[in-house]
Amino acid sequence: MSITRINEFQAAEGKATELFTFLKSLKTYISSSPGCESCEVLQSNDNDSLFVVIEVWDSADSHKTSLDNYPQEDMAAAMPLIGAPPKGGFYHS
Repeated sequence: MSITRINEFQAAEGKATELFTFLKSLKTYISSSPGCESCEVLQSNDNDSLFVVIEVWDSADSHKTSLDNYPQEDMAAAMPLIGAPPKGGFYHS
């Protein structure tokens, strides 16, 4: 059974375009990770600085492995684009 991960990101002031570009660049990495079934990056219609990343995985462990394998220096470079701690959780049907 698949599991869905929903992540919410708030851009730092004046950084919405840069954060959206970064999050969209993650889509290729996430989608090609073992166990990933799909990935979407969406920007809010009501708030240009709010984004969600919706990922469908074969397991929470596959998601964790994907995070562990992502270059930490790339993630550290993106942190100034994020205005509040990201929120996220797993959901199932």
